[in-house]
Amino acid sequence: MKLNAGGVTSRLWLVAVFAFLYLPIVTLAVLSFNDSSVITRWGGWTLRWYEDLAQDVEIISGFKLSLKIAFLTACSSVVLGTLAALALTRFKRFTGRTFFVGMVMPEVIIGLSLLLMLVSIQRTFGMPERGMLTIWIGHTLLGMAYATVVVQSRLQEMSPQLEEAAQDLGCRPWQVFFLVTLPLISQAIGSAWLLTFTLSLDDVVLSAFLSGPGSTTMPITIFSRARLGLSPSVNAVAALTVAVVSVGVLIASVWMSQAERRRAKEMSAAARGLT
Repeated sequence: MKLNAGGVTSRLWLVAVFAFLYLPIVTLAVLSFNDSSVITRWGGWTLRWYEDLAQDVEIISGFKLSLKIAFLTACSSVVLGTLAALALTRFKRFTGRTFFVGMVMPEVIIGLSLLLMLVSIQRTFGMPERGMLTIWIGHTLLGMAYATVVVQSRLQEMSPQLEEAAQDLGCRPWQVFFLVTLPLISQAIGSAWLLTFTLSLDDVVLSAFLSGPGSTTMPITIFSRARLGLSPSVNAVAALTVAVVSVGVLIASVWMSQAERRRAKEMSAAARGLT
């Protein structure tokens, strides 16, 4: 009976956590079909907010800019984060290791420090202007720290004997990385890419510090409108964003699952061949 009671309690806690996480998102998606302009009052089902959204040039341009920056941020963060994770894992002691470990900083500190640095550089050299480039730099600096943590956790679990065996068989260091290390950490890299993409897509603080005229991202546009009163069209934007991110996560999860099963089959086949 105690086991059953414990199992029921665990399930209730699980349901409560999922409800806390996903009920607001479901409510937001439902309200995006609300015919009433007052969010707190239900007026029936409608698609007019999506029709208005299709004609909202400011939101569309901000969404396109956010997608571009998020894609570039995810790619650059994964590359730099993987290199940093390799350095932290392979070299236990080196100058600046403490700085590497403390890379995760509050966004306000990162945004303010970058803003001051970029203003000084702009006054000296006349560039860069605040815009897409500066936002991308700021998002990469933030995303690299998260990517490093994700990839480093996978590298620490990986057996170094696999790389040593490849070197004993004549592989050069770059061959060991691309043929052994990279396939084994591919799932962690995929997870880091999705994480940094999502962080960049909905970032407000860094974008507010580093954006300039003509480079307003979608989160900044939504935030500026929210201060004047939320419109149901904002719910439509949020619902579409959740849908896009969910589809991307689902596709990536299926791909990583298939890759893992394929790699497990190849390893078992190789083990049978050795025996």
